[in-house]
Amino acid sequence: MQIDSLKFKVFLFLVFFSLLIMFGGAKNSDNPKLNAENVVKKTGPGALATATPIIASTSISEAGANNIITEDKTIPVYVDIEETKYYKVVKIVDGDTIDADINGQVERVRLLGINTPEVVDPRKPVECFGREASAKAREWLSGEEVTLESDASQDNRDKYGRLLRYVKIRTGFFYNLEIIKQGYAYEYTYNLPYKYQKEFKAAQKFAQGNKLGLWADNSCGVKNIAEGGALSQTASTAECIIKGNINSKKEKIYHLENCPYYKNTVIDESLGEKWFCSEEEAVKAGWRKAKNCP
Repeated sequence: MQIDSLKFKVFLFLVFFSLLIMFGGAKNSDNPKLNAENVVKKTGPGALATATPIIASTSISEAGANNIITEDKTIPVYVDIEETKYYKVVKIVDGDTIDADINGQVERVRLLGINTPEVVDPRKPVECFGREASAKAREWLSGEEVTLESDASQDNRDKYGRLLRYVKIRTGFFYNLEIIKQGYAYEYTYNLPYKYQKEFKAAQKFAQGNKLGLWADNSCGVKNIAEGGALSQTASTAECIIKGNINSKKEKIYHLENCPYYKNTVIDESLGEKWFCSEEEAVKAGWRKAKNCP
């Protein structure tokens, strides 16, 4: 009888112990919320430059004959996010070229996708609207901190060693785009299409359509003032309006009215440049059509 009583007590103990494990050992499986206590910061020499912790919740369950144990674990996962870097503009060369301080070294930067009238080339007179473009560049960029965005479709540097970049200031103002849109620069494609070509071409059409800047009536079509104030272009007749230019490489190139560089092309007949009344006349005289003409 005593043995049966002992067995019964052991049985009750085992039942009680099993119930205790089943109901008292289970944990709440709700996912933790992201808050200040969840954020783990990684510092020190080996830390990521910029790391954002993402909280991942995992539920681990172990099933046994008489019990189920559920455990939640919060695991911080570090995602490396590249930090936007800004560089100070230390000099405006002209409307499409700047100098920037890059980690203590001054680099010359040629801005991608744009071309402004010439003002610093000693071989050429100051081109129409060149001074205005340079002034606008100084207004928008002097002393500013800017991003220098490269383009995988273009070279890192040009043949002169200048970095090729797009420039945006801290407010997000996109200089390359706006200088075209406001009529101070032409859209410029060098050999291959580039990242923002569609947007830049649309910006030029906007400036042309609204007659802004160098696209304004009579802004560049009649004369261009060179250094010293002398007129460097002679007037054409009403019929002969095709411009036969000779560039720095002695190439003879003619420009029609709808060509991008027509307005800032200066004809100096003392250098052998000519006005033509038709394309046929220009070709017979040894000139070729500008490659960027439609």
